[in-house]
Amino acid sequence: MGMKKNIAVILGDGIGPEVTRQSIKVLDAVAEKFRHEFRYQYGLMGADAIDKTGNPLPDETLDICMQSDAILFGAIGHPKYDNDPSAKVRPEQGLLKMRKELGLYANLRPIKLFDELLGASSIKPEILKGADILFFRELTGDIYFGEKGRKNDGDTAFDVAEYSRYEVERIARKAFEAARTRRKKLCSVDKANVLETSRLWREVVQKVAKEYPDVEVEHQFVDATAMLLIKDPRRFDVVVTANLFGDILTDEASQIAGSMGMLASASIGDGTGVYEPIHGSAHDITGKGVANPLASILSAALLLDISFGMKAESEVVISAVDKVLKAGFRTRDIADAQTPANKILGTDAMGEEVLKFL
Repeated sequence: MGMKKNIAVILGDGIGPEVTRQSIKVLDAVAEKFRHEFRYQYGLMGADAIDKTGNPLPDETLDICMQSDAILFGAIGHPKYDNDPSAKVRPEQGLLKMRKELGLYANLRPIKLFDELLGASSIKPEILKGADILFFRELTGDIYFGEKGRKNDGDTAFDVAEYSRYEVERIARKAFEAARTRRKKLCSVDKANVLETSRLWREVVQKVAKEYPDVEVEHQFVDATAMLLIKDPRRFDVVVTANLFGDILTDEASQIAGSMGMLASASIGDGTGVYEPIHGSAHDITGKGVANPLASILSAALLLDISFGMKAESEVVISAVDKVLKAGFRTRDIADAQTPANKILGTDAMGEEVLKFL
């Protein structure tokens, strides 16, 4: 029997609409193949929402998200806000509010290298081959959500990093459970030699680890982890870390996969999950038809697996992406000097190739 599911779609800003439309085509193809029914409701968010409503996350959009079974997300952001530090309303405020309202405390970022893209990374192939990392980034605490402001007539700025024990416990348990299904290795990343929040983080992870004696645990400082990700990425299996550290480390780890255009993510908690590529709005290529849609398509695969429990359907999508890469097709961000010109595709054409293999 097929399933009926409601998917909230936030196209967002920049290349968000371009890549997300390809994901929707893939989801429609999966629904047809497996006799499911996916219904979509669209909402505004980000710079687009500010321009049209003055609000980065209108109540109507939040209502759509709350009533959906999963959320497919494009990207938000615009240079006019990035370049104006004094802006009181910003696209990112909508994203942070959505995470809070939906209780999205865990961001999952699989860093898995397709063998066909070994040459796309700036890291040596012999170091990269076989790398497969799953990051758990805490999403609703840390410096992003702490008190912030200015003092001394605006000459001094402050951002307060804060964590509660329960926030660390819940993300740690998610990571340990995932480690049990993989290589049973977990690396917890902190800066416990300097930061009090990190000392609490390490204390809590050590306590939770006692519940998972079958999982090997190591603790690394964030600066050492940044070095080891490039030196020896294969040493990592599951990595769990705080909001700020996770934001930086997962962007660094995009080089393992060759491009941000290949990396999917899932933001989950105890309710509706959000699925999005990690690459951002990329306004420098917006409207040019060259954006890589594969990260968005792989995010749709995560949606099928995690929110809908459709493991077979998810694997079909991932397999289709793998076959497209094996066939030699590339978008320009993952092409190299050996890629024939007729194999370098734009956004729509790459999406069509995935559909063919589906």
